[in-house]
Amino acid sequence: MNIDLRSDTVTKPSQAMLEAMIQAKVGDDVFREDETVNALEAKISKMFGKEQALFFPSGTMANQTALKLHTNPGDQMICDKDAHIYNYESGGASFNSGISCKLIDGHRGMFTARQVEDAINPEAYYFSKTSLVEIENTTNRGGGSCWDIDEIKRIKGVCEKHNLGFHLDGARLWNAFVVNDETPKQYGKIFDTISVCLSKGLGCPVGSVLIGNFNIMKNALRVRKIFGGNMRQSGYLAAAGLYALKNNINRLKEDHKKAKDIENVLRKLSVIKSVEPVETNIVIFQINDHINEHVFINQLAEKGIYIISLGNGKLRMVTHLNYTDIMHETFLEILMNFKL
Repeated sequence: MNIDLRSDTVTKPSQAMLEAMIQAKVGDDVFREDETVNALEAKISKMFGKEQALFFPSGTMANQTALKLHTNPGDQMICDKDAHIYNYESGGASFNSGISCKLIDGHRGMFTARQVEDAINPEAYYFSKTSLVEIENTTNRGGGSCWDIDEIKRIKGVCEKHNLGFHLDGARLWNAFVVNDETPKQYGKIFDTISVCLSKGLGCPVGSVLIGNFNIMKNALRVRKIFGGNMRQSGYLAAAGLYALKNNINRLKEDHKKAKDIENVLRKLSVIKSVEPVETNIVIFQINDHINEHVFINQLAEKGIYIISLGNGKLRMVTHLNYTDIMHETFLEILMNFKL
């Protein structure tokens, strides 16, 4: 039995999701004639109380499109030093939009409104123009941490005061909704643009959606085309998203519980140096300094268990819908008896 905990992106469509995909009514989305894509976009824009949504093949492309919509070359974006948009999107902010990043040294990927205020450049012409603030919820490198919505609102106040755009990388936003009992409309009222991913916790094979009002989204379709993101009969993929929105959000609680179980076992192991508090489906931990992390990862792999390193001594596991109860029981037993 292989147990793959490298990411929640490793999931495969269930039989029911595949059936929904096969039955999808499709058309040429470049002509905006794919019924299922149109239905998905309409559903998600309504969920968030926004005027428009656009389906993308990836979260990175959705985020990069948002940056392009909010900024001009030479501008600067404020984000956390651990943000996905800065660390894991291949330098796209500079390559695609010609902008720089002012990095905030936050806590577990999160920062405060005061830190945003302090990070804004003066208006003198020889400074980069600060034009956008970006946050990530939940935070990947922060161990699946969830933002306090009241702090988000305070940051929104700073953005309004300084006429800054506000973008949310909501790759795992569904997880935050489940934990904090929050709603999409609450977030739709705060952010100018939001990207949400369908291919992580919700188990779709492909897809993210960018959401915003007409004034900011009017060029989104053009930018997606420039980035090579136009698709044809993409309703087969959108159908998976519609199925997931109906069936796979509430079950995220199961992933969170399993991640918490893993955290509790890790804390008891002598080889473990520290474990970050688990809120959702991500477990980040460090092993003792004298232990080689590659040896640790390889020994787990020999037992059919796959995890990844985030660098700087941090290791990560992510629970997901294909991580079954039997796998979970097996893995916890292996962990409890693990020895180097």
